[in-house]
Amino acid sequence: MQTADEQATGTRPHLSPTVRVLSWVSFFQDTASEMLYPVLPIFLTTVLGAPVAIVGLIEGIAEGTASVMKALAGRLADIRRRRPLVAGGYGLSSLGKLVIGFAGAWPVVLVGRFADRVGKGLRGPPRDAMIADATAPAARGRAFGFHRAADTAGAVVGPLIGLGLYEVMGHRIRPLFFVAFVPAAVSVVLIFLVHERPHRDEGDELPVWSLQGFPARYWRLMAFLGLFALVNFSDALLILRAKHLGLGFAAIVLVYALYNLSYAALSYPAGVLSDRVPRRLVFGAGLAVFAVAYAGLGLARDGVWVWVLLPLYGCYTALTDGVSRAWVADVVAGEVVGTALGTYAAFSGAGAVIAGVWAGLAWQGSGTTPLLVSGIVVAVLAVVLLAGGRVFDGELTGRVEWAAEGWDSRPADQGPAPAEGGTG
Repeated sequence: MQTADEQATGTRPHLSPTVRVLSWVSFFQDTASEMLYPVLPIFLTTVLGAPVAIVGLIEGIAEGTASVMKALAGRLADIRRRRPLVAGGYGLSSLGKLVIGFAGAWPVVLVGRFADRVGKGLRGPPRDAMIADATAPAARGRAFGFHRAADTAGAVVGPLIGLGLYEVMGHRIRPLFFVAFVPAAVSVVLIFLVHERPHRDEGDELPVWSLQGFPARYWRLMAFLGLFALVNFSDALLILRAKHLGLGFAAIVLVYALYNLSYAALSYPAGVLSDRVPRRLVFGAGLAVFAVAYAGLGLARDGVWVWVLLPLYGCYTALTDGVSRAWVADVVAGEVVGTALGTYAAFSGAGAVIAGVWAGLAWQGSGTTPLLVSGIVVAVLAVVLLAGGRVFDGELTGRVEWAAEGWDSRPADQGPAPAEGGTG
């Protein structure tokens, strides 16, 4: 069956209007968020006088909140209209930035970060479900890759704008929060250009919320991705490692932008590749790159290595972020894809919180130990994934070639094949 976007154009586009508009939405919101990400810890500790422990507390509460909201939002995405959820999520995140700008003490920053993360958790699974729903299965990697590329392009532009304004405004941080509200507000307005395809009829019985209804291959995938999440700690700790190796504020912002540039440039090609070969191979290659980057940062004794290894780390993110979302969408029935994506996001978020706790406790000034531990563990996971394909099989391989011969590229539980051939 064609999507609403396909019916409107009479073709089967690789990237539907829905995917393109949502990509622009993410670009503007991420421009706003990443304008502030490198300066928020400095704002808390220098401007507001909060201890470093408070920074960790705020970020832990924020990420935990996002994880819980992602699970809830995934369920809502399967039983409610998705566009209002996405709009509400982006709106909350935008208001959170204003709250932090007005903060006179760290508890107000906690309120702002709480609102921001509630918004992130609320919008993520419904948005990803809309992307999956508006895209033929054989082009999902391409669609998610394009979205992640646009999102991360904002993460390149944002820090550079933030650094420029920081210098122009005489190293004053507070005005940045008000400037960041502008692109954030633009992202909310753009959401209303999205055409939402009805994913259920009004008279349809609501799908029962039950994680037991997911196929075994979904839970095998969740177990693997959850294990990886336990050793994939926050990028904020990588920034601390860069500082320990001698990089100053401006250098950290620039190398962080370079990391995001690598991530943005490779996300779309990685997604396209995952439509042509098993997604686990692309994801496994990403894990191998992760292992090299983490171990390299752990062993590095000179800041020059940060300029090599952080862009390499961007390659890992490009090979895994969008690909994992497409992979999850591949292995579940269409009517529960929101719940599946929300559960995955919650697994990853909860694992990241745990990873941040143990890595922070083991950091001991330099961060060498947690970086090496994570690098070694993920190297083993990469070998398991690349060599143990039978365990994770459940997606079809050779999507493009099979589709050209009239084969259905979707899992068996996603309905009948389209009448015509092509990419569907």
